[in-house]
Amino acid sequence: MGDPDELDQTAHGTAVSAPPLQVPIEAAGERLDWFLASQLGSRSAAARAVEAGALVDGRVRPKSYRLEGGERVELPDRVLPPPQPPPEPPRIAWSDEHLAVVDKPAGLVVHPGAGRPSGTMVDALSGMLAGGEAHRRGIVHRLDRDTSGLLVVARSEEAFRRLSGLVRRRELERTYLALVRGHPRSHSGRIEAAIGRDRSEPTRISLDSDSPRDAVTHFELVRAWDAHALLKVKLDTGRMHQIRVHLAAIDLPIVGDAVYGATDPALSRQFLHAAGLGFTHPFSGEEVIVSSPLPPELQRYLDALD
Repeated sequence: MGDPDELDQTAHGTAVSAPPLQVPIEAAGERLDWFLASQLGSRSAAARAVEAGALVDGRVRPKSYRLEGGERVELPDRVLPPPQPPPEPPRIAWSDEHLAVVDKPAGLVVHPGAGRPSGTMVDALSGMLAGGEAHRRGIVHRLDRDTSGLLVVARSEEAFRRLSGLVRRRELERTYLALVRGHPRSHSGRIEAAIGRDRSEPTRISLDSDSPRDAVTHFELVRAWDAHALLKVKLDTGRMHQIRVHLAAIDLPIVGDAVYGATDPALSRQFLHAAGLGFTHPFSGEEVIVSSPLPPELQRYLDALD
């Protein structure tokens, strides 16, 4: 339900062309401006979107409008960044006629969204991907913009359906390498803590949330230095920012992570790399195991620690 002072009017003549945002059920009760801030990256961007005439199920709403979950939110063209040219296609680490494993570089957004309507990996792989919504064509799981490494994409509608089933059943094994500041208390461990959008800062994910979702992370020590440790991390769940939030919660912030971790002027990105991907091929039944080496900038940082 909205606030009593809501503007309950149908918008006329408002140009919208960005991919609409689908409000998840767990966002029920959130203010419109907080939800938009989480999608656009800042409260100021959310305020501009509301002032420019963002539509909730075709109607203009005030920033204080309380979402019910399940709505479609459309953003006016003028609040979106200018179109970006398609980036260079990322390396294809493995592929066949059904699917491909892509080695995504840091800095590349996976699919178009409210804050980045173009210039994404989906744009770079145009014509190769299939299945799912048009703006997320072929994407069944994702990596944060500044996380590098492997993800599997669909090349047909049926492949998208079957790969999505693997993800839902948690049969897609993802292995990450994370360099943290500090040392774990044990050689290996399990972090089980529900996370969701932070109560006071909607652009962040945290344990202090009104909409927590279960999240489980496993880690194993690979190597330790005086002030750092390299961890191998595996996920039972794949929540947004899960590894970054979970490791920070046990006082092991990821090096280079400006939001949850430990910034370092020698590293312009977070030291998190999706190094391994394993799954049973949804058509042939064969095991697919793909690995990716550390990108040069991360390897150089490690070498400097020795």
